[in-house]
Amino acid sequence: MGREIKNITAAIDRGAFLRFNVVMGDRDQMGGLNVGEVYSWEQVSLIHPVRNGICQRNGRLVSLLTDFGRINPCYPDFHGATTDTIHYTGSGRRGNQKLDVKNRSLLDAIGSGHSVPLFNKLGVNRWEFLGRWRVTDGGYIFDENACRMVWKFTLHRDHLVG
Repeated sequence: MGREIKNITAAIDRGAFLRFNVVMGDRDQMGGLNVGEVYSWEQVSLIHPVRNGICQRNGRLVSLLTDFGRINPCYPDFHGATTDTIHYTGSGRRGNQKLDVKNRSLLDAIGSGHSVPLFNKLGVNRWEFLGRWRVTDGGYIFDENACRMVWKFTLHRDHLVG
């Protein structure tokens, strides 16, 4: 993990450049992250600079966070038939979720086909990099457990880039 921390730490000075290139899909800029490695919030925030699960810039999806509902049960993300599929819950903690800019960015990502980095919160200041994922489907459904309407999105792992 030492090499990865050095790569990420070196990126702190060029954080804006790193974030720009991640948004634009520059695969080389993701080279310092290894799937399955655990990073601090300081490192993750170079790519995902907001504390909520969906990071978008000017309506374009940039990156995603999850905890698979372990820490925030109002976002009960889960794997599909394989670990290459995740059913991801949209933005909105209480009441019916809205088609806000965050949820819209996920819907728009279906059409653009671009992949984004996904981090899984394991605990305080511990974020596992799960690789890059594409949003392939989305729908507005009734969540019987929460008794509310939520946006649910299907994510598929992008094996070409991580």
